[in-house]
Amino acid sequence: MIQIADSHSVNCTSCRFLTALPVFNEANHVTAVLDEVVKYATDVLVVDDGSTDGTREILQDRDDIQLLVHRENQGYGAALKSAFDYAIHHRYDFVVTIDCDGQHEPQRITQIAAACRNADIVSGSRYLESTTSTDQVPSDRLLINRTITKELNQQLGLNLTDAFCGFKAYRTRALANLELTETGYAMPLELWVQAAWHGLRITEVPVPLIYLDEERSFGGPLDAAETRLNYYREVIAQAKDTATASGSNATAKQAKPCILQKCS
Repeated sequence: MIQIADSHSVNCTSCRFLTALPVFNEANHVTAVLDEVVKYATDVLVVDDGSTDGTREILQDRDDIQLLVHRENQGYGAALKSAFDYAIHHRYDFVVTIDCDGQHEPQRITQIAAACRNADIVSGSRYLESTTSTDQVPSDRLLINRTITKELNQQLGLNLTDAFCGFKAYRTRALANLELTETGYAMPLELWVQAAWHGLRITEVPVPLIYLDEERSFGGPLDAAETRLNYYREVIAQAKDTATASGSNATAKQAKPCILQKCS
């Protein structure tokens, strides 16, 4: 296992970062989003998670990205895990993740990547700035975000303001310590548990709150808010149980408590 303490002292004068986008049925957005992403990132990976709407064909016609294809839909978490594995295998120092629905601003990629020089995880937050208006956010999504963020903070000793933002940067040496198994939308919550358990340094940076498709589906029963909230809680509980059962991690957690910093 890589020692996290070593990852904090990496000389980043020549660091390389990968920008990765998990994609599923984004034919309406993918071209416009990628046209912007490639302006700010040299190395771009798209993980197509079994798209059936023509997204894959659009991606295959581009020569400015790397493409990984899941022949069948495996889930948001599985797509992120494929991106993490790619970044680790190709020895990138950092990986920036950005969603492909047009709700993240690609011009912020370099800012988030740069912040990762002093952290293990840099997480975008749509609610870090107290002046942010939440009028455009569907009420069930806002309530679930606030509820889960509060519960994570209470249970893990974190100080997050946005547990669900997909715009993040990760130090790949830190990612190599994690054992992520959740394949669905709750994988980032499993990641928060493991990040706290390993004492990773976490920084939040403010990002704009943009909602372009309030009716976007989570798929099947997860469109029901109560079902989605229960699913998130189950994943967190399972991740905590798994971490507690690991004797090797217990020593690491006691030796290096998690610290969260905020950058403006």
